[in-house]
Amino acid sequence: MTRTAAREIAIQLSFAARVSGEAAGAAADEFFTPEYFETLSEEDPLFREYPDAQQLSYIRQLTALIQQHAPELDAYIEKYARGWKLERISQIAAAILRCAMCEILYLDDVPNAAAVNEAVELAKGYEEPETVAFINGILGSFLRGEIDAASAAPEG
Repeated sequence: MTRTAAREIAIQLSFAARVSGEAAGAAADEFFTPEYFETLSEEDPLFREYPDAQQLSYIRQLTALIQQHAPELDAYIEKYARGWKLERISQIAAAILRCAMCEILYLDDVPNAAAVNEAVELAKGYEEPETVAFINGILGSFLRGEIDAASAAPEG
């Protein structure tokens, strides 16, 4: 399983946990039972390969971080989606944005450009081209406004 597939599973899992109101860990426990995962593989090629220990750890870590930091991530989405309230953004687009922002902020092993590129590529499988461009724009503004600005700030 590729990191891209693991990321997509993390997005789907965090989306499902948010919709159900379930804790990310509990949702993952149910999701990754071999029996349940096997039923998913019949519906979607994404689930044909069970994640190895490293990929499973990444998925669990990412979904937990997304849930833990959801209010902060949602505030960033609203800040950089100028003129848009979170409620107007599709739930899957918001899930993709939360994932990319979370990787940028909290996962040092994911380069910022890779997090943005992966989010845009994943969005192409779920959203219309205008929404994909919207996601790309929000993430670009987020990087410039939060990450680049923090890097340029003088220490002290």
